Amino acid sequence: MNFSDFIKDNGKRVSKEHYLHLVQVSRADGKINPEELALLHKEGRKFGLTDPEIDRIIEQEAKHHYDPPYSLHDKFEHLFNVAQMILADEVVSEGEKKLLKRFAIEAGFSDKTVARLIDLLISGIKGGEDEETLFKKFKKDILFKD
Repeated sequence: MNFSDFIKDNGKRVSKEHYLHLVQVSRADGKINPEELALLHKEGRKFGLTDPEIDRIIEQEAKHHYDPPYSLHDKFEHLFNVAQMILADEVVSEGEKKLLKRFAIEAGFSDKTVARLIDLLISGIKGGEDEETLFKKFKKDILFKD
């Protein structure tokens, strides 16, 4: 299976980078705990990857360091895409929320901002709002309120 085969239900291509960032953030503390490994497998299977393929990707990514996007818009876009991936099955587990929180912290958002950002992303995506609309809300209602 090739990463170019990753397609979301709505037809939007999911980039290789987003899945690799999931792996990298999971490994950010030096190891992948069992809950994170289970989540990586769950998310990988959503894209048709087999468990051996997922294990191989995780092994290959052991050598790479996670570098979050630089611009605010790119950071938000990345978190939006991760939240979409997490919401693909319409259920958000605590482990998935923790992983999204780790992404946001690694991207440089404050703890106070992270909690509200995650709530905005989850409720907005569930409500069918697009990325640009949520980004505008984030900048207006959250980012400059700290």
